[in-house]
Amino acid sequence: MTSMSSSMLPFLICLLFSLSCVTSARPHEDFLQCLSLHSEDSTAISKVIYTPKNSSYSSILHFSIRNPRFNSSELKPFVIVTPTDASHIQAAIHCSQKHKLEIRIRSGGHDLEGLSYMSTVPFVIVDLINLRSITVDATNKTAWVQAGATIGELYYRIAEKSRTLAFPAGSCTTVGVGGHFSGGVYGTISRKYGLASDNVIDAQLIDAKGRILDRESMGEDLFWAIRGGGGQSFGVVIAWRIKLVEVPPKVTVFIAARTLEQNATKLIHRWQYVANQLPEDIIIDVLVNRVNSSEEGKSTIQAAFFSLFLGEVDQLLLLMQESFPELGLAKDECTEMSWIESVIYIGGFPSNASLNVLLDRTPQPPSLQFKAKSDYVQEPIPEIAFEGIWKRFFEKDIEVPVFYMVAYGGKMDEISESSTPFPHRAGNRYIVAPVVYWSEETKEASQRHLAWIRRLYRYMTPYVSKNPRAAYVNYRDLDLGVNNLGYTSYKQASIWGRKYFKNNFDRLVRVKTEVDPTNFFRNEQSIPPLSSW
Repeated sequence: MTSMSSSMLPFLICLLFSLSCVTSARPHEDFLQCLSLHSEDSTAISKVIYTPKNSSYSSILHFSIRNPRFNSSELKPFVIVTPTDASHIQAAIHCSQKHKLEIRIRSGGHDLEGLSYMSTVPFVIVDLINLRSITVDATNKTAWVQAGATIGELYYRIAEKSRTLAFPAGSCTTVGVGGHFSGGVYGTISRKYGLASDNVIDAQLIDAKGRILDRESMGEDLFWAIRGGGGQSFGVVIAWRIKLVEVPPKVTVFIAARTLEQNATKLIHRWQYVANQLPEDIIIDVLVNRVNSSEEGKSTIQAAFFSLFLGEVDQLLLLMQESFPELGLAKDECTEMSWIESVIYIGGFPSNASLNVLLDRTPQPPSLQFKAKSDYVQEPIPEIAFEGIWKRFFEKDIEVPVFYMVAYGGKMDEISESSTPFPHRAGNRYIVAPVVYWSEETKEASQRHLAWIRRLYRYMTPYVSKNPRAAYVNYRDLDLGVNNLGYTSYKQASIWGRKYFKNNFDRLVRVKTEVDPTNFFRNEQSIPPLSSW
């Protein structure tokens, strides 16, 4: 093979970039023109369109990137649309189809793999940040919440109307409800009331044809699919109607931290037998991390048992003495408060924080880079296995390893696996979510921490669910498998699909085939239609 003259390289590189500009500029203009033509108000839509030429493009893009691991990604959108009206979304769908651009929908930006704001092919972001109206009907115990609202904003608006109404969603208050509810969602009162998706009673969705559908017009199959089937597969949910639930005027919370020197391993082992069997009015979860030991220069493992009880402190202490006396819970570790105050407490805000912190969309403290995984535990893990996990927590150069353990049981056991796409019901004691955080912004640091959590995941294999090894779709993990965006086979998609959805995966595929046969709404882990098999 003849070698290329080095003197030709500058010319060819210049030519390449010149051609790139020529070929990309026109489609860019055509797409923007298309948006203007297909919007009911061309002036209004022009104010919610951001291209790389706009000075605010970068700030809009990065505001809702919740994992700094993806901040420096070169996979940036062609255009960002921040709609203020459903017609802007309809225009974006139509024009993306016409110009063969992929569309990514972002609600709060908490997709753990960044799929709501990145793609390997030319794409557009529809960022729902301006669609966050919330209407609470306290009399009928319902609410309409637009998909761009955060759960913190939802909790705040509920509390404005009533301190004895709540909703069973998550504890991270900056998460957007659009993707959050689409994956199922458990929270501190899910053992009493089920998942967020179990309490969705209607929705508004824009499909691939640009139609605005509600529960009646979309039909029960599609309504079933969007309540736990994951975001970005069936259309753009623009609003949810939810059923609110009752909570007492006073609840009790506690955080009881125990170290290895205080028998943390034995307590966690015992917790596995207790947590999913407790009455549904209480949840006790565990957060395990590495902390400084009382011995100077040494580290230890700390298990923080944190709980919400729908009742007063004296009732809680009696229950704990009967069910989990080993923890040795003391009254001074417990605090009575309203349910909305418990959201702030469990969310990790300062003790003197006002309810207004729930309206802040900026994560507190500033985000670290991270990678998370998930597993379901059906049989108690032996103590010796936990000791193996702690050994890995002490590995050199691993910044912040964390192990979340969230109890199931209660109402979760009573709801059928097929009632929504979320199948992880009876038979699961708890979900475990190992996470590793790091601040060092180098490729080597990222590779080191990613390798660490993958080794931990392999180590956990004998102790978690099998056939399939299940995972939680809202803790998206591309290590489980990905679609080929050009052509996705059923076999390829089922590798990750059955881990998230088990036997519900086939029904999700049938629904996808009916509502989006051309697979317009897609990403690396979206449900494929039959036509793409």
